[in-house]
Amino acid sequence: MQEDRKMRIAAPIDIGPLDTEAQQAVRDLAAAAEAHDGVAPLSEQPLLNLGTDAEWITHVVAHTTSGSTIGYVQIDRSGETASAELVVHPDHRRNGRGRVLLRTAERDATLPSRSGEPGQHGKQLRVWAHGDLEPARGFARALGLRPVRELLFLARPLDAAALRAPEPPAGYRLRTFRPGPDDDAWLRVNARAFAAHPEQGRMTLDDLRARQAEPWFDPEGFFLLVPEDAPDADPAAFLWTKVDPSGPDGAREGETDGAIDGEIYVLGVDPDHQGRGLGRLLTGVGLAHLARAATRAVLYVEGDNAPALATYERAGFARAAVHVQYARA
Repeated sequence: MQEDRKMRIAAPIDIGPLDTEAQQAVRDLAAAAEAHDGVAPLSEQPLLNLGTDAEWITHVVAHTTSGSTIGYVQIDRSGETASAELVVHPDHRRNGRGRVLLRTAERDATLPSRSGEPGQHGKQLRVWAHGDLEPARGFARALGLRPVRELLFLARPLDAAALRAPEPPAGYRLRTFRPGPDDDAWLRVNARAFAAHPEQGRMTLDDLRARQAEPWFDPEGFFLLVPEDAPDADPAAFLWTKVDPSGPDGAREGETDGAIDGEIYVLGVDPDHQGRGLGRLLTGVGLAHLARAATRAVLYVEGDNAPALATYERAGFARAAVHVQYARA
């Protein structure tokens, strides 16, 4: 979400599914905004959703009269609240386009629902501002939006010391993920570990398969901690790492030239196995794995997740950036 203070020009708008050409135009728009702002305006899930045509998602594109894509907002109504991510081309800001896109998103999210089923309307809209840049804060203030959620981006350097992976505690065995055979078990544990999380806990098999199809996916960097006495049981905990040549969202915050980022993508512990130091163990496993290919470890964590923050701070992570979700009071 970027600054757009004055309502002067209403942009032509298209609402509906995106064909292949339109999807690429949105990616190009996001790349132009990232080059200008230093932070990606659209996170991973909206980019994966560009080709999705379903009742729970709406794509809104603003363009010039000649057809160039200069703005985009995606509204995801699959959760208890509707979530949106918005971007305006740097050369076309301060002309009301952001306000038009936001107003369109609010109408889409809050229209009365006919069925009440997941994915329908009648929901409060929350809008992400990646990087928490001052122009985005000013835009939010001008429209009466307030912060309701913080997602912290943490980082730490990787060195030879990180290569020493800790051993699993007695009663557990560490192995790598098997795409296909382990899919359902992982989804069950992920849902339990992130039952209160608005996005991660709702991951479906389609979501998992979409990530497995990404060029960065590597099952050798996806670890499952399983009970030794019940090898066929669901994992007690898991760690998913990611090394993406294009870099994770926000990686440019504080990044040094030539740095290669490795991400602790998802770390989850089944509630029945919490309190045994498994999160700390898997963090060490992840650092050791990433140190073989990356120079900096990064991750995302909810700003109000005190136990996770304590674990990561002990592991040497520090705040590098913050992403903020805004909503109307």
